[in-house]
Amino acid sequence: MAAVSARTALGASLNIPAVRIGALLDPEALFTRLNALGFALPHNAGYYGPALALGGADVTLLALANAYRSLANGGLYGDVALRGPSPGASVARTRRVATAEAVHLVTDILADNSARALTFGLSSSLTTPGFAAVKTGTSKDLRDNWCVGF
Repeated sequence: MAAVSARTALGASLNIPAVRIGALLDPEALFTRLNALGFALPHNAGYYGPALALGGADVTLLALANAYRSLANGGLYGDVALRGPSPGASVARTRRVATAEAVHLVTDILADNSARALTFGLSSSLTTPGFAAVKTGTSKDLRDNWCVGF
């Protein structure tokens, strides 16, 4: 087995390194982080097992988009407001769910076309003329493919 950097593993959506890292971490740590990002997972970490590192839990598109919004906001999470605030309403509160430094590293990887090259090549649909931090995924049972980012 050849060594792969974390940058390449994340950027190129390589599953085996993701599962390996998930296995090395405390399973509760990933579970807790995902819930902090608003996923509200209904089962405990053990229920999902290593598949949690691959997105093995069902989440809504709204929750996923809001989690990426937290990355775009430097690690600050806020509840989704589908309507703008009414006059006199309090401003939505945010809470820190990741350090700015960690978010910067992840964002830099997700925006690195070279990190995606192993899987997607250097001139894929993910290559944009400006900044774009993106991640692709395939749902379990190959029901669908997605790409989300900012």
